[in-house]
Amino acid sequence: MAFRFLTALPVYNEAGHVTPVLDEVLRYSSDVLVVDDGSTDGTSELLQRRGDVRLLSHEKNRGYGSALRSAFEYTLAHGFDLLVTIDCDGQHSPRRIPEFVAAAEQADIVSGSRYLKQFAGDTPPPAERRRINEQITDLVNRSLGLHVTDAFCGFKAYRASALARLDITEPGYAMPLQLWVQAAHANMKIIELPVPLIYLEEQRSFGGSLDDANTRLAYYHAVIDRSLAALQPVASGNCCAGAGCGNADG
Repeated sequence: MAFRFLTALPVYNEAGHVTPVLDEVLRYSSDVLVVDDGSTDGTSELLQRRGDVRLLSHEKNRGYGSALRSAFEYTLAHGFDLLVTIDCDGQHSPRRIPEFVAAAEQADIVSGSRYLKQFAGDTPPPAERRRINEQITDLVNRSLGLHVTDAFCGFKAYRASALARLDITEPGYAMPLQLWVQAAHANMKIIELPVPLIYLEEQRSFGGSLDDANTRLAYYHAVIDRSLAALQPVASGNCCAGAGCGNADG
C-alpha cells in the first residue's frame, strides 16, 4: 500500500538544531511540515528563509500538544493518508522514517520506543525522567490494557483514519497520555518500533513549574484522569462519572 505521507515537526526555540534536522528529514520525506510554536530565538527567521518545507506558525507559544494538533488538522485538511511526527531536538533519527511508514500498513498508530531495544551508542536517560516514564507507562498499561514500553516518545506514525477519530485537546507535554486513552477506547491497533535512546540536552526545561518532578508527575496523573473521565457517560444528577470527577488538578 502506497501512503501519501506528511512528516511534521513541532518546533519551539530550536535555532541550534532546526537546520540540520530538517536537511536530514528531507532526505526521507518529500512533504515536510514545520509547526513553529511561537519561537523567539531566531528559529522563525531560519524557517522563513527555507523554500523546501511547509510552515505553520503559531503567533504565541501554545504548547507541544497544540503544535501536534495543528499537524493533525493539516494532515486531514490536505488529504494525506499518513502523518509521521518527529521531534526537532536531534534526538530522533530521520532515516527511520521509512520504517514507520512501512509499519503503518499494519497499524493505526506506530509509536517509537526508546526502551524496546538497546542500540550501540545509546545514552542513559536522566534518572528522574526515566523513573517518571516508567511509572506513567505502567499506569497507562494498567489503566488501558495496553502493552507499550515508552508512553512519551514523539516519533510516531498515524493513519489519517485514526487522526479523524481523535479529539486531542491537551496543549502540553502530556498530550500523548490523552492520545493513549482515546486510542485504547477506539480499539486502535498500536505497534511500537525501537528507536535509539539519545539525550543531547539533559537539562532541557519543560517550562515553569513542570521542571519540578513531583509537579510534572501530578500533571501527568491529572491528564490521564481527565481523559478517562471524558469517556464516561454522564450520570443523571451528577457532574460526571468515573475517574477524575472533582478537582482534576489536585
